[in-house]
Amino acid sequence: MFETRSGEKLLETDPADMPPDGHVVFIGRIASPWTTRETCPKNMKAARETGQPAVLTIDLPYREGLLGLERASHVIILSWLHHAPRTLIVQKPRHAAEPKGVFSLRSPARPNPVGLHIARLVALDIDTGRIDLDAIDLLDGTPVIDIKPYFASTDAFADATFAGRDEPGQVVPGQVVR
Repeated sequence: MFETRSGEKLLETDPADMPPDGHVVFIGRIASPWTTRETCPKNMKAARETGQPAVLTIDLPYREGLLGLERASHVIILSWLHHAPRTLIVQKPRHAAEPKGVFSLRSPARPNPVGLHIARLVALDIDTGRIDLDAIDLLDGTPVIDIKPYFASTDAFADATFAGRDEPGQVVPGQVVR
């Protein structure tokens, strides 16, 4: 599923083989139209552009945790990218000239393959644990480890930058804006 590219480095020990120390549990699963990595959108912007909705179903023991979530317009979903390799520590993205450390990338290949997704909450049924989402950039059946409400007042940073990445409307320190 992931090919090795020139310049990439692997960890000596696969984190999947180490004893667990966080006792993370899956609270539900995603139902999406995406069944292969090749067809799955690479990010939430691309997922929204497809117009394909998704459903997150929360397992019975965790459904009471949804009380009050209906007040949110958007939710943060933390997923467990269970198909991703966990041994890559330096990666060579297709679009990059040089290899990069995993923590400077959003690649699913990482020691702890946690995905972060912000989706619009379309509908919520606490009794069935069904959360309808506007879109998702996850494969069908992906486990979910947490959900949080998105607060634009504290979660959005209009002045956030990443050097070398061209972002529309981005204000770069020292840059003259006209």
